[in-house]
Amino acid sequence: MAGDLVDNRGRGEAGWVWPPIHPEGRKFGLIAVAIALTFLLIFDLDWLGWPLLFLSLGVFAFFRDPERVVPQVEGAIVSPADGLVSLIRQVEPPAELRLDDGSGIAGLGDGPVTRVSIFMSVFDVHINRAPIAGTVRRVVYIPGKFVNADLDKASEDNERQHLLIERADGMKIGFTQIAGLVARRIVPFVKPGDTLGVGQRVGLIRFGSRVDVYLPQGTDARVLLGQKVIAGETILAEKGEQRLIEGVAQ
Repeated sequence: MAGDLVDNRGRGEAGWVWPPIHPEGRKFGLIAVAIALTFLLIFDLDWLGWPLLFLSLGVFAFFRDPERVVPQVEGAIVSPADGLVSLIRQVEPPAELRLDDGSGIAGLGDGPVTRVSIFMSVFDVHINRAPIAGTVRRVVYIPGKFVNADLDKASEDNERQHLLIERADGMKIGFTQIAGLVARRIVPFVKPGDTLGVGQRVGLIRFGSRVDVYLPQGTDARVLLGQKVIAGETILAEKGEQRLIEGVAQ
C-alpha cells in the first residue's frame, strides 16, 4: 500500500498488515531476547527468563513503524506524533526557533502562537513525522533533564531537539522533540537542507516522551485537549483558521 493514492470516495486499497520494526529498535529487541535466552538456557532460571522474553516482545513493539495514510490537503498541518494532546497554550516559541541563528534564514519571529503538546506513552508509536512538506531549516539539540514529559516545564528543562521546516510558500512550522522520564535519547533522521514530504519520518524518541508543535500566528488547533492523535494522519490545524471547537469527554 505504501505510496498508493487513496481518497474519501473509496479509491485505492486497504488491508491490515503487521507493522515493521524500525532498524533503530531491532538491536534493542535482539539484546533483550539474548538476555532472556541466557537466563532460560544457560542458568535455567525460568522464573526470570520467561518474563524477560515477554519483555523483549514489548521492546520490539515499542519500535514498530506502521504505514500511515497522509492527508494531502493544502494548508493542513498534520500531527508529528502519536499520543495524547496534553496541553494547548498560547506561548512565545523557544529562542532556538524564534531568533536569528546567523544562517540568514529567519525563524518563527516574535509574538505568541498556539503550542500543541502531544504526550507519547510507552504504548504509542515513537516515530515522529513532518507536519508539513518543505525544507528543514534548523535542527538544534539541547541537553537537559528528564522530568515528566507531561509537565509544562518539560518544554524548557528536558533534553530536547528543535526542528524548523519551511514550506515552499514561506510558511514555517517549528516543533520540538522532548525526552521524558524514561526516554534518554532523541534520534534524528534529517538534517538542515533536507527536503521532506508531509508525513515523512524525521526521527524518534526512545521510551516515552513528548512533541510540542508551534502553529503559525493566527491559527487555532483543530484538535481538543485530551484527544488522541496519530502521526502523519491527524490534522492538527489549517493555516489561518481560527474558531472555537468544544468537546465533551465521555
